[in-house]
Amino acid sequence: MRKSFIEELTWRGMIHDQTPGLEDKLNEQIVIGYIGFDPTAPSLTLGNYVQVMLLTHFQRCGHRPIVLMGGATGRIGDPSGKDAERELKSYDELDKNLAHQVSQMTRLLDFENKENGAILVNNLDFYVEMNALTFLRDVGKHLTINYMMAKESVKKRVEVGMSYTEFSYQLLQAYDYLRLYRDYGCILQMGGSDQWGNITSGTEFIRRNVPESEVYALTTPLLTKADGKKFGKSEEGNIWLDAQMTTPYKFYQFWLNVDDRDLPKLFRYFSLLSREEIESLEAEFMGFPNALKAKLAEELTIRIHGLSAFQSAKNVTDILFNAKASKEQLYDLSQSDLALIANEIPSFEIPKSILEGGVSVIDLLSDFSTVLPSKSEARRAIQGGAISVNKDKISDINAVVNPGHLLHGMFMMIENGKKNKTMLILR
Repeated sequence: MRKSFIEELTWRGMIHDQTPGLEDKLNEQIVIGYIGFDPTAPSLTLGNYVQVMLLTHFQRCGHRPIVLMGGATGRIGDPSGKDAERELKSYDELDKNLAHQVSQMTRLLDFENKENGAILVNNLDFYVEMNALTFLRDVGKHLTINYMMAKESVKKRVEVGMSYTEFSYQLLQAYDYLRLYRDYGCILQMGGSDQWGNITSGTEFIRRNVPESEVYALTTPLLTKADGKKFGKSEEGNIWLDAQMTTPYKFYQFWLNVDDRDLPKLFRYFSLLSREEIESLEAEFMGFPNALKAKLAEELTIRIHGLSAFQSAKNVTDILFNAKASKEQLYDLSQSDLALIANEIPSFEIPKSILEGGVSVIDLLSDFSTVLPSKSEARRAIQGGAISVNKDKISDINAVVNPGHLLHGMFMMIENGKKNKTMLILR
């Protein structure tokens, strides 16, 4: 028996609004539903991933999702949630963004399943052969100015101004829904709560064109953090689902550092574990939120970036923050991982030539870097057992290092006590 999609979303807290009759329709039959994604950014973000999770749960409940890429609507700009006119992207930039986001979508959803594999559609195909007169007659005629002006995304912008370009966005989104209804039998459009006006414009548009139709809408709450800030952003900016834009380590760290108050909500939104499994973990780790965060961080990093990227992110995290991290973990790190660590802790670039023939650790710490301010302090630190080179404790004040001590031929990590770490980069 198929799981109930509405029940699944309800216990996860992922329903903000829905049109009447939707739950009965979903329980009666397999439904085709869609969410639109405009390629206005070079990659999907965690904010987008809320909607990808909605499609994931939809598919896991036996229904068939459509990913509608906004090759056309991305050229217009959705005014929803915006206080000012968007800056239009070039067609080349949008096409490049779309191609990358498509490649991300193919990893995040199941497009191969013969029964309910996801479908990918580009709405540019709906308009590329349509001229302005056809659009005005066939699309613009069916929604009144009064109806469109009543939408929240328009009302908020009336006083400051809105171009006809952005005003027409809800017409494009409404026509998208009609085309998917006619071409694929799609009867459900989903999105964030800020999309409710655009989505219901689509249901109204279809009813006016196909009076006997039954079409539905569903939205999720906009996911915000306990401090009121937008989810999916850090102090540095967006958390991207692209390893080049947000490293797997940064992605992993984001989840480890979420506010304790947000954890129950985030677990329900983003974990694919069942209700029983999540509640069991919450009971097991009650009073230990960091352990629960680690579980969520592991699940999501593996899902988005893969097992090896997770293992690397965990090793980097251990090296940086776990005093019990092993020498083996350090030596298992890749060159890029070590470079990442060098960005996170104090680091010095020094000529590799100084190691030729060997150099004393004391000179390395004081003369060739500023790990310690003087040879006498370097000597005392060694005698006190505080200094390690690549996780090897240095106990001899006459110890010498040479090129054989370098990791990947260029890195050397110095530890002064449990918390003070420095990376030497020798080129």
